Amino acid sequence: MIAAIAFVLLVGLLAVPLLKLGRVLDETTTSVKELTDHTVPVLDETAALVASGNTQLENIDTVTTAAAQVSQNVSALTALFAATIGGPAVKVAAFSYGVRRAFGGFAAGARKGR
Repeated sequence: MIAAIAFVLLVGLLAVPLLKLGRVLDETTTSVKELTDHTVPVLDETAALVASGNTQLENIDTVTTAAAQVSQNVSALTALFAATIGGPAVKVAAFSYGVRRAFGGFAAGARKGR
């Protein structure tokens, strides 16, 4: 009989921590559920933000491609201008320089002769 009473008391003493552990597990389950409920919308918003960022990157890629094409066109136009106008312009400048020097030489000779 004493052993049976001791066993009942032992079971009673062990039941209290088990009940408290059960409450802790219930609270943990509730916390995990709340965390999940708050995390899912954040993940959805993050996915939408990443998709929007990818769209913006595609737009930037289009703009940089267009800028590169404009740069190539300006470079080609500059080369064409230098080839068509640059050569004759240098020749005209050299000719006008020679004419100025020649007339400058005639004017200097005319001043000495006076």
